[in-house]
Amino acid sequence: MKEIVPGILHWTAFHEGIGFDVSSYFVERGATLIDPMLPPDGVEAFRGREPEVILLTNRHHYRHSDRFVEAFGCPVRCHAAGLHEFEGGPEVEGYAFGQELAPGITAHPVGSICPDDTALHIRTADGGALAFADGLTRPRGGGLTFVPGFLMGDEPAAVRAGLRESLRRLLDLDFDHILFAHGEPLIGGGRAALRDFVAGG
Repeated sequence: MKEIVPGILHWTAFHEGIGFDVSSYFVERGATLIDPMLPPDGVEAFRGREPEVILLTNRHHYRHSDRFVEAFGCPVRCHAAGLHEFEGGPEVEGYAFGQELAPGITAHPVGSICPDDTALHIRTADGGALAFADGLTRPRGGGLTFVPGFLMGDEPAAVRAGLRESLRRLLDLDFDHILFAHGEPLIGGGRAALRDFVAGG
């Protein structure tokens, strides 16, 4: 795990279900896990800074949440539109867009790719961050991009248009960093990069 900005830790782990590494985060303020996979040291990496809540940026990112629930008893929260994924268990609570989910973390809609796709706005001392689910990605060393069209259903052009409109609205927020569930975090210059990406569409 590495502190990428003050108070936010990042790590990657191999996701067997999709066959490549994914990113997870821990926000020290509010002891909040985002889309958690186990880090190399497992739950022991969090002894002394026990997680208090797990936030999913969409319903597909439950990942290793059950390991953290078992170790620390923390609740798992997903946007209410994705709760059908968990009918019959595991236990997941719903949240609404516009709601503050943990100290300094607010949910904002991205949608288009799926109704529960969410951006988490994390207020920090050095400019703030946005954490994305599947609506926006960043390959290692590359720029911002959408997932390939074959992952966008039958109408990828319409999905991309909807995503761009959502991303345009997010530019009203105060942030300088972008965190990705799939991709390398962009530390510094995130708002400018997102503005350029939206304008380039």
